[in-house]
Amino acid sequence: MSRRHVGERFTVQAEPPVLRRYAHLVRYPDVEADFGLLIDKAIAAIAEGEPVEDEILGHYVNVASLVRAVSFREGKLLEQAVERLAKVNNDLVVLMQSIKLPLVKAAIEAVAGNDWRQLEGVRLDCEAPAKGSYTPDLIIVNRAKRAAFVLDLKRSLASYGDTSRLEELKLKMLASAMVLPDWLYKTQKRLMVETVGVAIVDGASRPSDHAAGVWALSEIDDLLEIDGAANCMAELRLRFGRRVQQLLEVEARRALGLPEAPEVMSASASAAPPSTASLPVRHFGALRAIPRVMICDDITGETEDHGTGCRCSGCKDSIFDDDDGRDDSEALADDVVCWPPAHIRIGFARRLLDA
Repeated sequence: MSRRHVGERFTVQAEPPVLRRYAHLVRYPDVEADFGLLIDKAIAAIAEGEPVEDEILGHYVNVASLVRAVSFREGKLLEQAVERLAKVNNDLVVLMQSIKLPLVKAAIEAVAGNDWRQLEGVRLDCEAPAKGSYTPDLIIVNRAKRAAFVLDLKRSLASYGDTSRLEELKLKMLASAMVLPDWLYKTQKRLMVETVGVAIVDGASRPSDHAAGVWALSEIDDLLEIDGAANCMAELRLRFGRRVQQLLEVEARRALGLPEAPEVMSASASAAPPSTASLPVRHFGALRAIPRVMICDDITGETEDHGTGCRCSGCKDSIFDDDDGRDDSEALADDVVCWPPAHIRIGFARRLLDA
């Protein structure tokens, strides 16, 4: 083998050390196959939706139904994508699938009546009397740092505006964070954390406000401690948006009674990745007055809180699958187990949780 070939063989294609912040690195080609599958499933679910008859929208109801479906599916897509990226960091454990954290009365009163900075060091029993529950989108636990994040992913915070819904969401998240250490220890095989950070992640990546608990999706690297995670999420949204716009183009032309535009579709298909070449077509029969997606009637606002006895598809899922493909938390049994910890820090998520 020539010297040139030997040099080419051992050339390392990696980020310069100065650009690397974390030990773990991911690039979109590493997750392209999995992300492509997630996008295909989301687009298929959107295309299969059935509109609800509406006298005001008329024949535009198909377009409106598609837009509502996109809003719902994009949030789920972001959750699944973050869960996939977290697998790159072996120290992370991701909990999802409609986990319900109790809203303990004492926690709600403490958060509502005090500045959250004054609650540092307070830990409450998860089995204390509660007033409902809060369902986070994701709980990410860093076992190496014994730290946890309670994440609520929003496709965009623009719809919140100056309303009080965002403050209500923060109150529920902080109240649930106060019982999270005890809940993790009792329900997740003695999984121990000493720091809990709360973060609302804006998928549109508008300017963040960490002091108020709002993070941009472009900062997901710091939450997962994985270089390149934000770039992967940006590429995911770009490709998903391209597919969604193709669906909207078809529905809009159909609503206006315009013929198909093969030149536009072929151009967009050629510019898209191979997985976007086949565009699902929505076949609508007679409009039926049925909901497009089965959603829990007990959900209030956008906090996705479900009441007891809910029979929606999300609530029927198991709370948590013990076999999540990661190292068993019992492996931490070799460490000295001291419960409860001497100090618990609760508050809005801080960069690297040790700022």
